[in-house]
Parts: sequence; C-alpha cells; structure tokens
Amino acid sequence: MTKGDWKTAHDLIDQLDGVEAAHVHAYLHRKEGDPWNARYWYNRARQAVYAGSLDAEWNELFRLYF
Repeated sequence: MTKGDWKTAHDLIDQLDGVEAAHVHAYLHRKEGDPWNARYWYNRARQAVYAGSLDAEWNELFRLYF
C-alpha cells in the first residue's frame, strides 16, 4: 500500500470490527467526500462528526489509535 491509496485503506479497514476501526472508517468516508456514509460510521464509532480539517482529524486518530 502506498501513501494516499485510500481505496486499499478502505478495503482493509472494512474487514475490522470495533469502535477504533469504525472511527478510522468514518474518516476515510469523509476523506472520500461521502458525508452521509461518514456520519453512519461516526455513529458506529460512538463519536461526533469531526468538525475540523482532515489533516487535524488524521493527527487525532493517529494520536488515539496508533
């Protein structure tokens, strides 16, 4: 997988369970420009829809889970 390969990232995260995976899944849908699906995954992750930039959200996700 190369940096920026969002399809592969989405395919990988789609196979995982848990709130952490759902949170990353939400981010990926937001990154893809699919806010409806992102809201669904934020709900599954028990998180509010992120209101900041995509870069800020990625940094937050990395800090929380990686």
